[in-house]
Amino acid sequence: MKNTLRLTRSALLRIALPLACLATWAQPIEAGLQAITELAHVNGLAMACQEMGIAAQAKALMLRHAPKTARFGSAFDEGTHLSFLAQTRSSATCPDEPTLRLQLLALALTLQANLPAGPSNQTATKAP
Repeated sequence: MKNTLRLTRSALLRIALPLACLATWAQPIEAGLQAITELAHVNGLAMACQEMGIAAQAKALMLRHAPKTARFGSAFDEGTHLSFLAQTRSSATCPDEPTLRLQLLALALTLQANLPAGPSNQTATKAP
C-alpha cells in the first residue's frame, strides 16, 4: 500500500510538472495572439484610411514577432479584413496618423514582451 502511494505520488508529479510548465508557457503565447489580433485591427484601419506607412509597419511587426503558424497568420489576415470592412462600411472618421502610430508603438511593446523577435528576424525589418 505504501509503495503504491509513493508510486502514485511520483506519477502525479511527473504529469503535473510538465502541465504546469506548459500553462506558464502558453500565457505569453495567448497574450501575443491577442496583440496580433489588435495589430490586425490597426492594420485594417490604416489600410482603409490610406495610412500605408502605418500598414507597412504593422505588417513588419507581425512578420517580426508572430510565430510562423496558420493560427497567427489567420488571426492577422482575418482581423485586418474585418477592421478594413468595418471602417469602409461605416461613416466613422478615420483616426489620425499620430493616433495610429501610438497604437502601433504600444502593440510593439506588448509583442516584444510576449513574442520577442529572434535575432535573425530583428535585422529583416526596421522598428516603427
